[in-house]
Amino acid sequence: MNYRHAFHAGNHADCLKHSLLLSLLAALRRKPTPFAVLDTHAGCGIYDLAASEAARTGEAARGALRISANAGPANAPFLAALTQAGFPAFSPGSPALIHAALRPQDRLMAVELHPEDHARLKAHFRRDAQVAVHKRDAWEALRALTPFPEKRGLVLIDPPFEQEGDYGRITEAMALLRHRFRAAIIAAWYPVKHRAPVRGFHHALMEAGIAPLLAAELWLREPTDPQRLNGSGLVVANPPQGFAEEAGEILPALLAGLGADEAGAGSAVTWLKP
Repeated sequence: MNYRHAFHAGNHADCLKHSLLLSLLAALRRKPTPFAVLDTHAGCGIYDLAASEAARTGEAARGALRISANAGPANAPFLAALTQAGFPAFSPGSPALIHAALRPQDRLMAVELHPEDHARLKAHFRRDAQVAVHKRDAWEALRALTPFPEKRGLVLIDPPFEQEGDYGRITEAMALLRHRFRAAIIAAWYPVKHRAPVRGFHHALMEAGIAPLLAAELWLREPTDPQRLNGSGLVVANPPQGFAEEAGEILPALLAGLGADEAGAGSAVTWLKP
């Protein structure tokens, strides 16, 4: 699949990923000590929904725009963050949402290898002392930039799944981080097209001994068609206290806001390793 962010800004996968990201950031903010965030596949930072890429797919109309018109209480933090970023004209990517959540003592490292996206990301955060933008391979950067001097924080892994092997690279990265940076929260997004690859991914994570580990998933229809993005998920290693319960409220609210009424639509929060 091609998941370059600009073509899918504001779609249902963004809504899941960003809603859960905000919950993780809120947990980090509960302690006064500094934290850092590493966003390994950062994209452009923010997206103009009238630009050619987003307009070509129109996915925001079936995603964030639909939720904004059918919001429940559990959607409130997500919608507030969207509004702060200029929605509905603009849809924030994960770097923009992370930046908005930083306190003066916190920082963001945003990694993007695509030349055009990196240039836009660099321009978006120009002269911002809290943000370091890196043009480098995500998997190399993950090794080079961890552990953080702050000794706590979040690593967000969000590959485009444009080539074979991303599930394996995520598994390797999460296992490495759990070994060398035990205090980090590690979150990785993945597509749900059909069940077999997801089951294999979860099994590989568990076999790698990554714990504690949970998976939060939302799907718009029964995930049986490998040619469609039927849903998506976020696996979280070392989730903060209370995150599973918050995710259990957020996902059904997103599903209701999206108006998913096809057979097999649903959501789940599952402990893979308690």
